[in-house]
Amino acid sequence: MCGIVGYTGSRKVIPVLLEGLRRLEYRGYDSAGLVCQQDGKLVRFRAAGKLINLEKAVDEQIGMDAHTGLGHTRWATHGAPTESNAHPHTDCTGELVVVHNGIIENYGSLKQELLAEGHVFSSQTDTEVLAHLIEKYLENDLVAAVRKALARVEGSYALGVIWAKEPGRLVAARNQSPLVMGLSDDACHIASDIPALLPYTRKVIFLDDHELAILDKGTYSVIGIESGERTEKEVRTIDWNAAMAEKGGYRHFMLKEIFEQPQAILNTISGRIDPESGSVNLPEIGLSDEDLRKVERIALVACGTSWHAALVAKYWLEQWAGVPVDVDIASEFRYRRLLLNERVLTVAISQSGETADTLAGTRRAASLGSKVVTICNVVGSTMTREADGIIYTHAGPEIGVASTKAFTCQLSALFLLTLHLAQVRGTASPEAIKELGAALIALPPVINAVLPAVQQQIQALVERYYDARDFLFVGRGLNFPIALEGALKLKEISYIHAEGYAAGELKHGPIALIDKDMPVLAIVPQDAVYQKSISNVEEIRARQGRLLLIGTEGDTHLAALTTDDVLYLPKVHEELNPLLYTIPAQLLAYEIACRRGCDVDQPRNLAKSVTVE
Repeated sequence: MCGIVGYTGSRKVIPVLLEGLRRLEYRGYDSAGLVCQQDGKLVRFRAAGKLINLEKAVDEQIGMDAHTGLGHTRWATHGAPTESNAHPHTDCTGELVVVHNGIIENYGSLKQELLAEGHVFSSQTDTEVLAHLIEKYLENDLVAAVRKALARVEGSYALGVIWAKEPGRLVAARNQSPLVMGLSDDACHIASDIPALLPYTRKVIFLDDHELAILDKGTYSVIGIESGERTEKEVRTIDWNAAMAEKGGYRHFMLKEIFEQPQAILNTISGRIDPESGSVNLPEIGLSDEDLRKVERIALVACGTSWHAALVAKYWLEQWAGVPVDVDIASEFRYRRLLLNERVLTVAISQSGETADTLAGTRRAASLGSKVVTICNVVGSTMTREADGIIYTHAGPEIGVASTKAFTCQLSALFLLTLHLAQVRGTASPEAIKELGAALIALPPVINAVLPAVQQQIQALVERYYDARDFLFVGRGLNFPIALEGALKLKEISYIHAEGYAAGELKHGPIALIDKDMPVLAIVPQDAVYQKSISNVEEIRARQGRLLLIGTEGDTHLAALTTDDVLYLPKVHEELNPLLYTIPAQLLAYEIACRRGCDVDQPRNLAKSVTVE
């Protein structure tokens, strides 16, 4: 989950590396470091903590006339977040450096072997083993040494290597961790993610597992790590631009991304629903209508926020497509007996397309004969390249660690998938599909209109909730997963202990927690389970819980239920309530975190893209 950048070209390298690291700091911020080639030597800077500490360490050297280098921002796995454990790591000579994202699973046995041979280690990281292992095989050919070293390695890696005796050259390799090359006329870049490349180029190459890239100034080649044979790679043009990854005047990326949701949802559904006929077209889904008609079961596989999107989709798919649906947490999925075959469709959901657990699950599903469709935001990511079909969300770069617009875009894509399956399988009438599609098209303007007012209302009540020790979120039906998502957002960025429950489950245990000091956010739109939800709210009120209700405009009953707080949202098609009702939960988490002085965009212990198990 660390971030890697590398550059060789005509620019001064330190500003390029620092800019890239700023755009990747969401991947980890326990420590940071960089190295550059200068006058035949390697000059290294490292600092514990956030990137600003590295910038201070570099300071007077920022204008150094060096043109090749590597940078790294760390999310700690092996070893504490200290300067000595910060990347880049060196070999015994100090002439070779490595930056690495991933986990070297057999580092313990390799380290013992290297120690016995006289190598001296200066950190507790698994990465330093790579530097010494490459040193062991290094004679006069860096590429050959890296290939020999990686043949001994078990685990995941995206890595960059520089050797002082091969000036102007970077060597990069990938296995189970993301790595992207950026190309321009006089330079080559590497990065863990696209935003780091956007100020310099939109032409990229996605490295695949077991591939090694050799980058010189303006030229490159890609070979197989095992075979050594050259591989021709497709150069893709990314349609994001640098401005899309900037804050745009907002205080935090998270707030910017909350307010970008109407446009992001519109981007996701644009061109996929015919407003006249109501038909849904998913040209990249990769499966024929006949394939989809043969599906007997759907397995939705995801982690974290994406898993909550999958839980919502279960309701939709079973209701409208008439297909039984299993929803699995990806980290558990492949560790049980999977009853998958060619009649089961596996749908993987991931913002980055690099989530390690989800990727491993889809590979397992494919090996059992299941077709795989990936719902993803990043064009060319590993999951999209390996899937049978894709539904891109087109949310644009999401920098805040706590996912917001990626979530609502995933919901939009899953709703499109539901309508497409219902259309192909004939499980809903054309009129019903057209009505649902029209409701989705009408939703972005509603969200756009409501966002400023909801933020103001949340700001007005945040003083009553920011110092809570615990928080409960409850909902029923389609809104139960939104209660889970709301609780996750609050705990992620404010560090308040929060739990989400199906409201009907309160009396099966959690109601014991409710007293006058327990805030409870209840989602109670006027939908098919409204009366049941009201009964659950009455149960909370009877036990003096502090109620924050979110309901439908015009519902005069809610205000009579509580002396606390009520937020009203416009009435939309009840199938789309999850997209609308997640907005107040996002803003509540954001405003509470700000009031508590938390680091909203970079919450402790978290990283944006979880690329290790």
